[in-house]
Amino acid sequence: MNPNTELGPALQALIRRAEQALDACLPNAEQFPVELHRAMRYAVLGGGKRLRPLLVYAAAHALGRDDAALDASACAVELIHAYSLVHDDLPAMDDDALRRGRPTCHIVFGEAMAILAGDALQALAFELLAAPGTAPDAATGMRMLHALGRACGAEGMAGGQALDLAAVGRRLTLAELEHMHACKTGALIRASVQLGALAAGADAGTLAALDRYAAAVGLAFQVRDDILDVEGESAVIGKTAGKDAAADKPTFPSIIGLEASRARLAELTAAALDAIATLGPRGKLLAELACYAAQRHR
Repeated sequence: MNPNTELGPALQALIRRAEQALDACLPNAEQFPVELHRAMRYAVLGGGKRLRPLLVYAAAHALGRDDAALDASACAVELIHAYSLVHDDLPAMDDDALRRGRPTCHIVFGEAMAILAGDALQALAFELLAAPGTAPDAATGMRMLHALGRACGAEGMAGGQALDLAAVGRRLTLAELEHMHACKTGALIRASVQLGALAAGADAGTLAALDRYAAAVGLAFQVRDDILDVEGESAVIGKTAGKDAAADKPTFPSIIGLEASRARLAELTAAALDAIATLGPRGKLLAELACYAAQRHR
């Protein structure tokens, strides 16, 4: 199932915009060093939900901004996401052979090249975000760089992955599990919304409301992921189903059960929608993405 078909026409158009921008920002596949550039393109352009770029666009649209300068932020968050997937799939990490319905990057290009591709994608993300014209002014540009850097590091994705590795075989509390995923998955989702909002000149109150929305969406996305790991099929979800249980990793269903996980998912979705209620019709795309994160089939 193509994840794009679960979204409305406006968001599908934004996915096509993000795809074009990603293709344009990546090195040409025939440019030296060829193997590295092919690995980078393979990791980024092989499908995906593009949720993070969509959140950049949707947050900015809700605040009245829609111009080509947003593409750099949208690409930056997706490049960071792609790099994290390449590294997470490595044998030393989650050791997975399937991603987005295809062999993982290290299976195709080897472990060393996959590591380098991830490194290069991370560097390219910050290069794009720091480019002139991406932010409305220098001070805002620094805030945007800070937000993305924080989402990647020890208090974000890297820290969350470290917690995830340490949690294998352990029985976590629900609070511990939610904290782990708030770092590993939620931090970049929150940064995506923040970049779009900062680019659109959001005030402090709006930024706080959008951050509450993003925190709820990020956790809802992970709860749904855990449910799909139990109920989904590999051919549909695009990655190895049942792998978390096989690896004895803590998940929402393993800790609180499937029914309670569904109830938590509904709570988080309601919280996300409540956080953006004051936006009214301007928050339509953000609301659609919150529902998609909770109801998607892959």
